[in-house]
Amino acid sequence: MFEDLHLSSIVVSTIRNAPVLIFAAMAGLFAERSGVVDIALEGKILASAFVSAAVAFTTQNAWYGVAAGVAVSAALALLQGYVSITQKGNQLVGGIAINIAMSGLTFVLAQFFYQQGGRTPDLGQARLFDIVLPGTQALEGIPFIGWFYGHVIGGHSALVYLAFALIPLVHWVIYHSRFGLRLRACGENPHAADAAGVSVATTRYMAMLVAGILCSFSGAYLAIVQSGFFLRDMSAGAGYLALTALVFGNWRPMYTALGCMMFGFFSAVQIQIEGVDLPGIGRIPGSLIQMVPYVVTVIVLAGLMAKSVAPKAIGKPFVKSR
Repeated sequence: MFEDLHLSSIVVSTIRNAPVLIFAAMAGLFAERSGVVDIALEGKILASAFVSAAVAFTTQNAWYGVAAGVAVSAALALLQGYVSITQKGNQLVGGIAINIAMSGLTFVLAQFFYQQGGRTPDLGQARLFDIVLPGTQALEGIPFIGWFYGHVIGGHSALVYLAFALIPLVHWVIYHSRFGLRLRACGENPHAADAAGVSVATTRYMAMLVAGILCSFSGAYLAIVQSGFFLRDMSAGAGYLALTALVFGNWRPMYTALGCMMFGFFSAVQIQIEGVDLPGIGRIPGSLIQMVPYVVTVIVLAGLMAKSVAPKAIGKPFVKSR
């Protein structure tokens, strides 16, 4: 049966791994297209993951957890915007400060409230569970079609469908909406945008708010869908991988999503080959296998960084011409 092949597990795992990166990468796309380096994706993912898990456990309602994660991530994004846009601070330093602060704060709060070594209790029924599409059982016995309909198209949580629906939506917003035109103008030539009557600060704040909301879904997905609890530093570099996907995709939504799928694929392969005796190689140590996504990241950056063209005004505070 097709279901028994390892390839089928890799395909399904790729689909389930990708949303964490897609949400974060789309968030970074809005921020960086406006001219703000969003190095703080990692911290916002951790903050939203912890708050989502804590609120979902307390209320036993997953959607309350998602909403709480949105609120805290948006607040961090606006704080990041205040430092970068209003105060014209160093965007890299501000983002790294948020990452370090959230890495420590989430662990301390989790330990303070739950005394379980820096993790939250299992969410149990407060998780977001997979959606079974109509007709799944009727098609289950049909080779390939039953698997494809039940496990590739169906059988995922609502956040998975939201992640993939975001890709064409973000593409339309960036390239076919008035807001997207202003966003790109602020990231490429903020002085020209300002001369045309566009408020650069307002546009960048709006971009940061959108980025904070989208990034929150990445943290909520980790805690409420994938794991069912919060664990210290559970993002495991997802924010930085999302930034790498942005470089891979040349700051374009469709290509960035492909980069996210690529990293999701290598993560799925890593899971499949862990503990398996490979022909002619033997069993590869688990720690070496866990390096696979990060080695791919280095290769991607080394091969594509010179070819990628970032928004021209990225990382540069805007000072209005007199």
